[in-house]
Amino acid sequence: MSNVIWHITMSLDGFIAGPDHSMDWAVREWSDDGTNTRDIEVDRSAIADEVLRSAGAILGGRTWYDVAQRFYEGVNGIYGGEWRGPVFVLTHRPPEEAADESATFLSVPLADAVATAGAAANGKNVVIFGANLALQCLREGLLDEIVIHLAPVLLGAGVRLYESIDTDPIVVTRTEVAVTGQLTDLRFRV
Repeated sequence: MSNVIWHITMSLDGFIAGPDHSMDWAVREWSDDGTNTRDIEVDRSAIADEVLRSAGAILGGRTWYDVAQRFYEGVNGIYGGEWRGPVFVLTHRPPEEAADESATFLSVPLADAVATAGAAANGKNVVIFGANLALQCLREGLLDEIVIHLAPVLLGAGVRLYESIDTDPIVVTRTEVAVTGQLTDLRFRV
């Protein structure tokens, strides 16, 4: 049975992307000032490696897809180019001509998109990319885990983990804590 996992890096002040969806802050210390991020040499988190190994499909939102196309080599840049599996993009506005043929665009209800990704994952996990999509999954009770790599940086602006969940408080259970270099890895069961 697939788990649905929201896998993100977050700044200490709660941002998962900087202004204009920038992620250079997350890789600046392991790259050429954030410009050459393709060949990052870093002691990777065992938790991040496990999420990647256990993933069978990626489900992202349209904003995530657009940002990935613009800045990070699209689908080919997922996990630094290590991802080799199905990628689905849930959107109400699929492109007339996809810039990346390796992504499948879905215009279906959220639960159906998660089920489609789960079927493609073939028993492995579904990893969620995109703040809005992850929040929708959380609200609908479709999210099983949240994995956060907490970076010691204060961004002050950007895309927050979430603004408001618009539900009663959701209690999560911490299942794992680890330290990799300056990152603190946190894993929670929803």
